[in-house]
Amino acid sequence: MDLFSEHAEEAKRANAPLAVRMRPRSLDEFVGQAAIVGTGTALRRAIEEDRLTSLILYGPPGSGKTSLARVIANVTHAAFVEVSAVSGGVADIRKAIEGADARLGMNDTRTILFVDEIHRFNRSQQDALLHAVEDGLVVLIGATTENPFFEVNAPLISRSRIVELQPLSDDDLRTILRSALTDERGLAGRVVLEPDAEDAIVTRSGGDARVALTTLELAAEVGEEREGVVHVDAEDIASAVTVRTLPYDKQGDIHYDVISAFIKSMRGSDPDAAVYWLARMVHGGEDPKFIARRMFIFASEDVGNADPQALLVAHAAFKAAEVIGWPECRINLAQAAIYLALAPKSNASYTAIDAALREVREGPARAVPDHLRDRHRPGAEDYPAYRYPHSFEDAWVEQQYLPDGLIDAEFWQPSFRGWEAEHLSPKRERRSEEHTENGSTDRSRKGK
Repeated sequence: MDLFSEHAEEAKRANAPLAVRMRPRSLDEFVGQAAIVGTGTALRRAIEEDRLTSLILYGPPGSGKTSLARVIANVTHAAFVEVSAVSGGVADIRKAIEGADARLGMNDTRTILFVDEIHRFNRSQQDALLHAVEDGLVVLIGATTENPFFEVNAPLISRSRIVELQPLSDDDLRTILRSALTDERGLAGRVVLEPDAEDAIVTRSGGDARVALTTLELAAEVGEEREGVVHVDAEDIASAVTVRTLPYDKQGDIHYDVISAFIKSMRGSDPDAAVYWLARMVHGGEDPKFIARRMFIFASEDVGNADPQALLVAHAAFKAAEVIGWPECRINLAQAAIYLALAPKSNASYTAIDAALREVREGPARAVPDHLRDRHRPGAEDYPAYRYPHSFEDAWVEQQYLPDGLIDAEFWQPSFRGWEAEHLSPKRERRSEEHTENGSTDRSRKGK
């Protein structure tokens, strides 16, 4: 590199965002992910001993995927080639592989091919990497925020080690912020961060180091300068960044984790937790109809006939999400979520239909009892008499409805809670009495 190029690189680094300038240069500078690259871990030994095989780094934004890839390149003294799955294509991959082949042949230099957002590559683009990875021409490091088992081709998965990174802890973020304040590559002592400001940055960052450093950099521009030093307090953080960042992806693992927590909180009769997870989805810009559809299902699957009104409430919430939309429908969704959380619970409808389906799929073919068959056919006059329930007291009469071989089957197993307990079929009454004699109580609604 000539002096002009070196000067240009230095100027580029000096004007780069704080998050870029503060990227770690070694494993000792790398903050967080101790379970993966901490002292004595298998991956750290492989990096330090230059025995690294291809990796798929999987984790939320700002957890250190790109930084770890660059550190690996520095430690192993390999050539580092980056291809973006957003803007790159098969031609870029082939060019990188050809360069790797030339380096290996000319001076025995290995190449680390870093593919950011590898999940965005289609199947043919991912397949273009296979032979180079298999033959050792490149050490592939793919980075993705999506579950690689769903988004990356199985042949690439089988040739790579999957490394899952976690969101950075509050202590990790504090370490990164304090280093940026003092490091010559960072703010070099020109900024003082008040304790309440540090707390505000950590809270707003949601485990994302990039967000934390960007927030610090923005706040340093609005802080008060005193005697050549900029002082940043919590108000400066609030004025620099008005929206708190929390990790949320509408199609990825966090999306499914949060909706799972929402459903399980309602099932566990905890309205506060249900509203919190609902708020996470609202804040993340989730489709309100997706949330409402899941509540619609929940109303039958988990509340069922313990409270038949729950289905109507869930339907109303879905219509509100469909007709009103954000932001107002958040109130309708919250009302429905609280109602469903507090409703008595029964999964009897869910288990009943699945038990009946299992019998239909796995049991023998069973004929409709003759007295239940349609009468509009020749010979129907020879069928046994059908006993019309409305002709009897309470509109009920003892009579076989299930086919032969299933006369005593009980697919519906009532919960003995709420409306369901009050409206048992006559054949369930004896079971209900036995249940009560055994000391069961109706825990239909849980207060906080």
